[in-house]
Amino acid sequence: MIERIMDMFTTVANESHGSLLVVFLIGAVFGVIIQYTRIDKFEKIAGFATLKDTVVPKMLFMGIGLATIGLHFMVDAGLASYHPKPIMLGGLIIGGTIFGASMAIMGKCPGTGPVSIAEGRIDVLVGAIGGIFGGLVFTLYFDTFKTIMGESLGKGTLLTYFEGHENSVVLLFGIALVVISVVIPLRQEFDEADLQQLED
Repeated sequence: MIERIMDMFTTVANESHGSLLVVFLIGAVFGVIIQYTRIDKFEKIAGFATLKDTVVPKMLFMGIGLATIGLHFMVDAGLASYHPKPIMLGGLIIGGTIFGASMAIMGKCPGTGPVSIAEGRIDVLVGAIGGIFGGLVFTLYFDTFKTIMGESLGKGTLLTYFEGHENSVVLLFGIALVVISVVIPLRQEFDEADLQQLED
């Protein structure tokens, strides 16, 4: 058990994720955006789930669009790297169901969760501890879970189907998502701060 855990840390430590400064700056910008848009609030996630608040989808489309373009050309220039995981349908279905249910219950995602913890949200901290424990169980019993996840279908990406036109496809895809983000009308529900002001 200890050996498997140590192997996990060794694997992560040896991966090439680019400059620590770049990683830190990207994280800082991400944190500022989350704070500015307040998408770490439960009301924002709930509003997104009920299609009453469009801040989250606007940010998702914008973030994925810009990250798609940025990551592709950073990898191409040797400034970053990424490692696609194998497609395992059973794992995607089960994992997606657990992730969706957890996000609905907590009103957080892995990106906004740490921000809420930093703000003092104890409920989110409990959820994060549960997630860490779940990851530990998954790591220790990976061979058992592997049979449930199904056969690996390889590490294909969208660009696999557009060999020779990768740059154009990435640009078109990224720009399309950014345009969608801009076109989506802005709708916002009341959040905790707004409701408190009304009560006062």
